[in-house]
Amino acid sequence: MLNSRPASQKIPAQRAFLRAGLLATVVGAALASSGPAATAAEQGSGASDTAAGFKAAAEGLTAPVSGTVSGTGRGLGESLTVVKKLPLNPMANTGSDPLNNAVATQVADFREVSTAALTGPLARGATLTELPLVGPVVGTAIDTLPH
Repeated sequence: MLNSRPASQKIPAQRAFLRAGLLATVVGAALASSGPAATAAEQGSGASDTAAGFKAAAEGLTAPVSGTVSGTGRGLGESLTVVKKLPLNPMANTGSDPLNNAVATQVADFREVSTAALTGPLARGATLTELPLVGPVVGTAIDTLPH
């Protein structure tokens, strides 16, 4: 018994890829079928009418897609704005915080090297944008998304 998962149960990512492939197939079929129908209906009109028919079909398909993409971008921007304000360590400032530790060492008269710069912000309950090095980059990336 190599696989304990039933055959009918699929991974959600696989379903998403299958649905995306099906959507692409339907859109492609719609684009492909609208061309010959427009050509047959406008046989004597000329090539410019056929091009206008293709353009109208393309605009009819891109408007809903662009609206969906815009809505998805706004939803992602709003949800990540909330996420960037949440504390990363729920056990921060408690007695049982596993990240409230720092190790330091000093060799001879060189400057001390410590892990407090990395674990300190998490132990204090920092948010995603307050982390050193990563915080400003993530904050800027989230702020560029539409809200």
